[in-house]
Amino acid sequence: MNRWIKSVAVFAGALACTAATPPGMDPDNPTCPAAPNWSDYKTMVLTPFQRSGETVLLAEGRVDGELPARLEKVLTENPSISEIWIRSPGGDARAGNAAGLLIRKFSKERQMVTRIPSGWTCFSACNFVFMGGRARTIDPGGYFMVHMFTMTGDKNAIQSSVALGAESTTELISDVEREAALMATEDNDLLIRLDVSRDLLSDIMYRQKTVATASDRSTRRCLTRKEALKYNVVNIDPD
Repeated sequence: MNRWIKSVAVFAGALACTAATPPGMDPDNPTCPAAPNWSDYKTMVLTPFQRSGETVLLAEGRVDGELPARLEKVLTENPSISEIWIRSPGGDARAGNAAGLLIRKFSKERQMVTRIPSGWTCFSACNFVFMGGRARTIDPGGYFMVHMFTMTGDKNAIQSSVALGAESTTELISDVEREAALMATEDNDLLIRLDVSRDLLSDIMYRQKTVATASDRSTRRCLTRKEALKYNVVNIDPD
């Protein structure tokens, strides 16, 4: 009897967890899709195309270090671009910031909309590319996914430093701390220049965990429509 009761309890707990996560969403990060549609291009591919008489630029794939140069070339050669549709798993943080500022620069000359279409996801460094648009919108079913900024992604550098001993590891930690503080300052300044609330950093981004734990595996967060409007991440509501 006790075994039966335990089995029922386990089943009920599993059922409750399943019910708490909407279909298609990530159980570990329940505000976000389980399989984000952010493209698997290793470097961001920029593709202008015609839609209803207007030129739209598709920006798809990883934010790489050469993105700002390619983006400037495409925007210069295609002055009729009126919208940029973005999906990306993130990548080079500083390249993302530079691309966002570049989009804002071109938006002074012509009104350009940055858009996350339905089903697409813009994550990490992509956030700052998207926020470069003077006009910004996220379609229903589009995802603006954030996480805590971290400078510890280079596993090879960390492993090499540890192998060299305590002094080298201490130097690496100091470098990481300085770089993280500098990047946080740059992000803060960038949000001001892009007319986005700096509270997005303190209220949402910096509250995310960098490492999942056994009790809480959530490390990502997707903004709700209400939050996107509150922090001025979007300033065009498709509804």
